[in-house]
Formats: sequence, C-alpha cells, structure tokens
Amino acid sequence: MTEAKTSLKRTLIGKVVSDKRAKTVTVLVERRVKHPIYDKIMIKSSKYHAHDEQGEYKLGDVVEITESRPLSKTKNWVATRLVQKAALV
Repeated sequence: MTEAKTSLKRTLIGKVVSDKRAKTVTVLVERRVKHPIYDKIMIKSSKYHAHDEQGEYKLGDVVEITESRPLSKTKNWVATRLVQKAALV
C-alpha cells in the first residue's frame, strides 16, 4: 500500500524586487481579486522574504517560492525554481 504523498506546502509565483541581503530575496506576489461592492478587478500585492542559498536569483527574475519552517524572524519561504529570467535593459 504505497501512496503518493501530496505536498501540503503552499507555492507562490512572484517577482524578485530586492536581492541585497545575503542568502535572501524579497519576492512581490500579486493577485487579482474582485471588489465585493463595485465588482472591479483589483490587484493586491504582498512581499515575502525567501531563502536563496546560492544567491542565484537576481532583481527582476520571476521565481516560485514554497513555504517552509521559520528560518529567521521574517523568513518563512524558500525560493525553489526560476520561472523566468529578468529581461536585460
């Protein structure tokens, strides 16, 4: 009776807005919600600190983050994969 376990950890996709800290990136996650009264689509955003062990994610990259155990006072997420590389300007 081997059953495949599904991960109960949340995953989010967002853009790296800061990579200035050592082993930490700040990720901006935006979600689209409908206003309950006016029925207008609004964009709500949240910033998360994610652990980046090798320092491979740079400003502007789109990354996937997964929740984990608390790594510091504000860091409860780990950057797991690169979704899209930042465009060169």
